[in-house]
Amino acid sequence: MLLLTRKFPFGRLIQLFYGRLLGSLALDGTCFGDGMHREEYIESLRTELLDLVEHHLSPVAIRYGYAETPLETNIKWRPQVLILGNYSSGKSTLINDFLGAKVQATGQAPTDDSFTVITWGDSDSPEESIGVVEERDGKFLLGDPEYPFEGLKKHGQRFASHFRLKKVNSPFLKNLALIDTPGMLDSVTERDRGYNYQEVIGDLAQIADLILILFDPHKAGTVREAHTSLRDTLPARTFEDRVVFVLNRIDECASLIDLLQVYGTLCWNLSQMTGRKDIPTIRLTYSPNASQNSGTDREAAGENGFLHFLDNQRDTLKASIQEAPRYRLDNLASFVETHADRLSHMLEALRNYRRRMLKFRLGSSVLGLVASLGLAAAGVFGLMFTGIIGGPDPVLLGGGGGGIALVLWILWMTIVTRYLAGRKHRKIMNSPDHLTPLDNQTRRDSWRAVTAEVKDFLRKTDGKFALNQVSSDFNNIVLVRDNGCREIREALKELDGIPGMPHHSVGDAEEVPVSTQESGPALKRA
Repeated sequence: MLLLTRKFPFGRLIQLFYGRLLGSLALDGTCFGDGMHREEYIESLRTELLDLVEHHLSPVAIRYGYAETPLETNIKWRPQVLILGNYSSGKSTLINDFLGAKVQATGQAPTDDSFTVITWGDSDSPEESIGVVEERDGKFLLGDPEYPFEGLKKHGQRFASHFRLKKVNSPFLKNLALIDTPGMLDSVTERDRGYNYQEVIGDLAQIADLILILFDPHKAGTVREAHTSLRDTLPARTFEDRVVFVLNRIDECASLIDLLQVYGTLCWNLSQMTGRKDIPTIRLTYSPNASQNSGTDREAAGENGFLHFLDNQRDTLKASIQEAPRYRLDNLASFVETHADRLSHMLEALRNYRRRMLKFRLGSSVLGLVASLGLAAAGVFGLMFTGIIGGPDPVLLGGGGGGIALVLWILWMTIVTRYLAGRKHRKIMNSPDHLTPLDNQTRRDSWRAVTAEVKDFLRKTDGKFALNQVSSDFNNIVLVRDNGCREIREALKELDGIPGMPHHSVGDAEEVPVSTQESGPALKRA
């Protein structure tokens, strides 16, 4: 069993988790492996991670303008699966299949232009058929602190009118929520929608634990908004390992050859949109119910008998979605690591700024003092040499010279030093990269994500803040980054090694470089 250190206060959080976990283990070292215990284990560690964020990261993030709201606000709700795709790619149909009832409207043309959060809701009777038990509008959803969508208020009233909540009594939603989105189109601008579509899906992608991107055989990655999303929005706002590509409606392919051609076309388009040659796995799926209801059940007619070979793809996709609670643990660990790293980088830059400015002011002060004394002495000796004053009391002469030096030094500090300090401040603001070493790509990516926040804080404070405070906060965040994050990963690995527990993918997620335009919002929108 992992031995947890007490060198820093965060180890206590994981120790509490282990205490509860070990208390539920059987004497032979195996877990009471029913689903209820599994959920309790995951929930226990999730609670400890949220506590770590709430008490050690959020106060610092808000103090320095790194985040406008507490960081834990958007991660303390249930796991979320964001579903994106072209119009008529079968998003709503796929959701209906998962839920076991027709909850979302479907059709060949774009049928739904709203963002719909679909979550669990209790029905009045256990015998009641699956269906929508409650609906609420966007204003309720944006204003209720129970939900992590308060940050979406900035997208305006038009977005709020296209945002809604549905509670469904489907067992599929017991431990997760689905977010259905409007279909991506070719020529829709922000003005046409009334809100910035790319900004909205970027914000939702940032808090989602899994992102499904659906394509269909008729528009295999050729829609303009899909290109923008894959090329710019998603890489800047989420991690690659959270994105799953899905080729839906494959029952509409006339034959296996037709399917292979569509698959190849999609792979080519994805390589162009993502700029990558190594395309990740693309899941293949379709809706048997939709195929039968449309009256074009080609499999029954013998036209595409290959479909039954791909049924396992549908099952695998469904299982992946139902594992969202497990992904949440890894995502929370990555969340803590990412924000601790970025916060420490931001505080390091602010600490370096303050040290440089204090060093500059100290140097200017010493230089001004020397110059003032020199000028005062020169002035006194000059007056004595010219005979304007002659043979005064040495004490009086020294006092007069000292007074002149003091006046000159005060003028130096209030005029010259202030001017030079302002000039140096502006120089740093124009080129802040010199505030911190950028000797590897990881640090360059981290710095690019917080540069805007550093400049905003320096602009708001005019560079005047306490060095002791920022140094103390920096040391605490480094403690979280170096020790807390390591123990979180060790706890997840230890969890993997316990018999009867679900397997976790605990490898560090590869963070996609953050674009220049999106530097920093990862926090404001997280």
